[in-house]
Amino acid sequence: MFRTIKKIIFLTLLCNSFFLLAQTTLSGNIIESESGLPMAGVNIIIKNTNKGVVSDFDGKFEIDVNSGNILLFSYVGFMTEEIQIFDQKNITVKMIEDTSSLEEIVIIGYGSVKKKDLTGAADLITTKDFNKGPILSPQQLLTGKIAGVNVTSGSGAPGDGQIIRIRGTGSLSLSSNPLYVIDGIPLNDGGVGGTRNPLNLINPNDIESMVVLKDASATAIYGSRASNGVIIITTKSAKSGSFKYEVNLSNTNHVPVDKVSVLNSNQFRTLVSSLEDENATNLIGQYNTNWQDEIYSNSQGKDFSISANGAISDIPTRISIGLTNHDGVLLGDNFERKSFSLNISPEALDGKLKININNLFSFTQNNFSNRGAIGSALSYDPTQPIYDENSPYGGYHSWIDPNSGSQYNLAPTNPLALLNLTDDTSDVHRYVFNAKINYDFDFLEGLSGTLKLSIDNSKSQGRFSQSEFLPNSDSDFNGSLSTYENKSINKLLDAFFNYETTLLDVHNISSMLGYSYQSFEFDNFSYNSEDEEQGNDFEFIDKSMNVLLSYFGRINYNFDDRYLLTATLRADASSKLNPEDRWGLFPSFALAWNIHNEDFFKASIFDEFKVRFGYGEVGNVNGLGDYRFLTRYSASTSSANYQFGNSFYQTFRPEPINNQLRWEVGKTVNFGLDFKLFSSRVFGTLNLYKKITNDLIAFAAVDPFTNFGNRIDKNIGDMENSGFEFMMNTIVAENNNLKLNLGFNVTLNENKVTYLPFDQPTGGISGGVGNNIQQHTEGQTPNSFFVFEQVYDDNGVPVEGEFVDRNQDGLINNDDKFFYKSPFADMTAGFNTNITYKNWDFNMVARASLGNYAYNNVASSRSYQNVITQNDGFLNNLHSSYLQSDFESFTEQNLLSSYFIQDASFIKVDNITLGYTFKIDDLSNLRIYTSMQNVLTLTKYDGIDPEIFGGIDNNFYPRPQSFLVGLTINFQ
Repeated sequence: MFRTIKKIIFLTLLCNSFFLLAQTTLSGNIIESESGLPMAGVNIIIKNTNKGVVSDFDGKFEIDVNSGNILLFSYVGFMTEEIQIFDQKNITVKMIEDTSSLEEIVIIGYGSVKKKDLTGAADLITTKDFNKGPILSPQQLLTGKIAGVNVTSGSGAPGDGQIIRIRGTGSLSLSSNPLYVIDGIPLNDGGVGGTRNPLNLINPNDIESMVVLKDASATAIYGSRASNGVIIITTKSAKSGSFKYEVNLSNTNHVPVDKVSVLNSNQFRTLVSSLEDENATNLIGQYNTNWQDEIYSNSQGKDFSISANGAISDIPTRISIGLTNHDGVLLGDNFERKSFSLNISPEALDGKLKININNLFSFTQNNFSNRGAIGSALSYDPTQPIYDENSPYGGYHSWIDPNSGSQYNLAPTNPLALLNLTDDTSDVHRYVFNAKINYDFDFLEGLSGTLKLSIDNSKSQGRFSQSEFLPNSDSDFNGSLSTYENKSINKLLDAFFNYETTLLDVHNISSMLGYSYQSFEFDNFSYNSEDEEQGNDFEFIDKSMNVLLSYFGRINYNFDDRYLLTATLRADASSKLNPEDRWGLFPSFALAWNIHNEDFFKASIFDEFKVRFGYGEVGNVNGLGDYRFLTRYSASTSSANYQFGNSFYQTFRPEPINNQLRWEVGKTVNFGLDFKLFSSRVFGTLNLYKKITNDLIAFAAVDPFTNFGNRIDKNIGDMENSGFEFMMNTIVAENNNLKLNLGFNVTLNENKVTYLPFDQPTGGISGGVGNNIQQHTEGQTPNSFFVFEQVYDDNGVPVEGEFVDRNQDGLINNDDKFFYKSPFADMTAGFNTNITYKNWDFNMVARASLGNYAYNNVASSRSYQNVITQNDGFLNNLHSSYLQSDFESFTEQNLLSSYFIQDASFIKVDNITLGYTFKIDDLSNLRIYTSMQNVLTLTKYDGIDPEIFGGIDNNFYPRPQSFLVGLTINFQ
């Protein structure tokens, strides 16, 4: 027996010795798959055991393993990785973000909520979703990404503003822009003079996320300013730990890709010679000048930014500096921005007191090219030279009237002279300070108070001068100078309490109650040397201030993560309205049902299936002038003083008033559906909505002798918006080597004026005097084109001067005009794809707009033979559409023909980006990438670009094609 026990002990020791001999120490590094940065705190466990370690600050670990062991690597928000170990001594593990388990936090008004608990229509995009490429303004990050959000660049000029419409047009005459909220500060709708884009304040590299609130149940907490939706921009925050650094460098080449089709020099000579007009023939030159080639050229852009994020004396701190300098493709155009941001987030009292201080500063310098050169380049005779040594205007060729010795009154001005002899510059300083103080009270768990103090201070100085050598019809012209200095101060005080509690483990209640005071002050000063020379007052001073006072509250109720309720109420008082109608009350509520959490639904393929219903009311006075309910006086100029005896006195004229002006009020109903299925590899949202806007404000006529003018702002109409939105994203593949995401969205929107007591012409065009091509009318889409119906021959060629007599009275007059198409698309769609393969990454963004039409004003005003010689002494070039229409005479009816309303539907590939990431060491990586912007446009539209906001194409600054090479370095 004793010998048997000894044998057993001996065999056990022998087995253990073999086991110890087989055991080895494995070392490794753990990094994020996307960024390549080390990950601290990752749990590494030998499967089916309790043995494990945690990665250190540098992402390193060591663990004793046996051959054949399986290691589990897990971290919150990332997919768990399983790796079997054989004879490896060192491994590198890439952790992939698990989009299905991440609790995305959505910033909403005066707080935040988990995305799964949202009851309203709100969409979140973060840095990983943003558009890539040469992005100069924050709005460009959104293009094509979100259903119901249409982003259109105002022009191809660098840094120019982007026009955003959320669920269509919200007003006839007031602003339809969304409310922008940056780190909790609602911005003023507009900017100081000399600003290309109010959001140029922010370097896009400093933005962490953007949330778009679309329906009234989500926006009503912002009350009167949220009638057109809300875009909440959150900048990158400070984080604790050792400092991490990011450097971004890029160089961009902008290339003009399209030009307006006008007659070339040979076509022009042939046409003028065929007119059998000796005076015209004698004016033909011997040169071959392509004026558009002369005013447009390739241009360069450079961007640099650096950021540092970490703790200084245990205080989380983030600092960033950005430098941007881009030339436009129109000669002389330039945008330069210097930006600085500082964010600190100290805590005290064991974390109960949290302070966040954010500072944003930007200095932009603008050189605005004279955009009149765009139109002149189309009209100027292509057979004439750029320079003429006999010209009195600095050697630039000009059409000289021999009687006066100056340029003919209606002659086009040499485009190069306009660009080189005009100086239009501005310097814009902007500083935003935002301090947020949050305190968790001891006496009641779940109760916290927040105080927010903010100042948004802008100042601009601008100068516009014209050389005395600029071709001019005024023989006494000696050059001109005008300057301006604008100041704007936006002050904000917010104070609100949040309380959250859970009862019986299933009733979660959170509430918020607050107060807000915001004031907007403007101080505008300008000087004009020409007014001074003419004896007028040369200084102009304009100061104003308006205030918004608000009380607001919200309550959220969540029962067992199944039934959700949100209710808000906001009361706003605006100093723009009279005291009796000043206060507006804006309620909303939303209900949601997480069906996927019901027992009867848990066996389905859906990981999430939530239905939502919401209703809300919001107001609008955005864009309305100040104090319309008070009598205001305008001073006369010095040349209009009134004489008493030998003295002259300045007079004051009262402005029209309306002391009954009320809020525009929009009421929105929204039904929504959020879904995830197939282990959250497919997810998306669907929304159906209807918005009815009452008491639309428009600049309307008044009865004679009843006011101090014949037109005033009045509440006169109603409008309806309804539509459908669908967004879907798919994770096609996701593993250590390959990650492929596809995203798609589509929007259908219908906009209609439902009540308007009288028609409102709008949409001013060039050609003739005071002509409008659009009209607001009851029963029609706002801004619908109102034109004569063109008659065509059997070959589809328009018959000049022939229009359909729609009322059959034998006359062609304004009674025969009809509504023909709209500038707004029936359907818009966006598509994006992100592919990561090992160290490679690829991104593409494309869009489609279907059913939108545009009025080709460039062609309509320059497609008639008599335009060439309509004035004695000089020639005008024609648009090449003349070669198809063969129109002879310019008339108002031809100008307003349906022939020039063209289908402007398009499909655009906005951006393609390709990058490669090099891992330098355990703590740093380098990504090199190239990007192409404005890649491809497919359209039947004959103009320079089908994407013209408002639908009137008149001397549009063309969008360039941009090629970028960039470098991003992350290290610590």
